Amino acid sequence: MLAPILEVSNIKKTFGQTEVLKDISFTMDRGKTLSIIGSSGSGKTTLLRCLNFLETPDSGIIKVKNEVLFDGSVAQSRNPEVIRRKRLHFGLVFQNFNLFPQYTARENVMLAEELLAKEGSGYKDKKKEIHERIQNHAENLLEQMGLKDRMNNYPHQLSGGQQQRVAIARALAMAPDILCFDEPTSALDPELTGEVLKVIRELAEKNTTMIIVTHEMAFARDVADHVIFMDDGNICEQGTPDAVFNHPRQERTIQFLSRFSNN
Repeated sequence: MLAPILEVSNIKKTFGQTEVLKDISFTMDRGKTLSIIGSSGSGKTTLLRCLNFLETPDSGIIKVKNEVLFDGSVAQSRNPEVIRRKRLHFGLVFQNFNLFPQYTARENVMLAEELLAKEGSGYKDKKKEIHERIQNHAENLLEQMGLKDRMNNYPHQLSGGQQQRVAIARALAMAPDILCFDEPTSALDPELTGEVLKVIRELAEKNTTMIIVTHEMAFARDVADHVIFMDDGNICEQGTPDAVFNHPRQERTIQFLSRFSNN
């Protein structure tokens, strides 16, 4: 039996006197989609930020492919190169796109891969060849996102849905082990939400390993293999979509989902 691609054990995170993550533990398998739901302030985004090393947990263990990326019981390296190497296991798609306004869609997707290539040995000797490879990769990803005719557009020339699809392509460019979404449709008008959810659904059908923090309950129920409901920094309930949405056991889960009973 294959080991889980991600193992999270006893993660805790405090800001000042506020305990945001209280004791988070879960595992997920390669090629599966995990939806994380819960009220605003329940700790969902902080959990994603800890996984992506944008925040440092106070304690706990994070493993990817059986490699320990974080162990709160030992001193952690603050070397930027070490942290960046850990981040490469994850791709993060933010709520508000976070595209660089001075770069085209193609350039936004190419940027991280080019920066990484420049640090490698032999870059100067194969600069043109490497640039062409990265450009072709970016163009293929943008075409997959339905943006073949928008590659030369700058972010301000794109709709919110198009910008978010560029952001998804950018996250995929580094071939992360796990693709993370933090409320990917929260900054979009309702009519643009569907096009982004369609892309995520297609990624799930291709067995892309994903963690999706979302308020789109119907989508979370339909796309996920496993669902976690967070409340007040804890995992209140988790299980299959059918178990969590149709047969919740915890009163807090029932209260939360009652608002979406018509979905």
